[in-house]
Amino acid sequence: MSTPEVTDPIDPAAAPSGPGCADCDATSPQGWWFHLRRCAACGHVGCCDSSPGQHARAHATATGHPVVRSYEPGEGWFYDFTTDVTYRSGPDLAPPQHRPREQSAPGPADRVPADWRSRLHR
Repeated sequence: MSTPEVTDPIDPAAAPSGPGCADCDATSPQGWWFHLRRCAACGHVGCCDSSPGQHARAHATATGHPVVRSYEPGEGWFYDFTTDVTYRSGPDLAPPQHRPREQSAPGPADRVPADWRSRLHR
């Protein structure tokens, strides 16, 4: 693992779009997520590939923003969807660095179905 190259599409000043998956929050009925990923180019927060919506990957495909950073507390790794490479670290991004600690994972708690484990993508 290494640090992403300067040429990667990363904007350290881009603030996260919110505390949860912007796409899950925008659907009706609202969705839920397992873990969150933050676009390193524009700050869009989406759900991980294990989540039902897989919105972080969909955002990368739709926008051409391939690099995400984990948006989970205690994690600072980056991932590039186009190369399938995980990087241990990268540039400091605008705060906040992760979802609110009091927010559950999976979450949000009031939207997570009782059988959530069976709904994860593997």
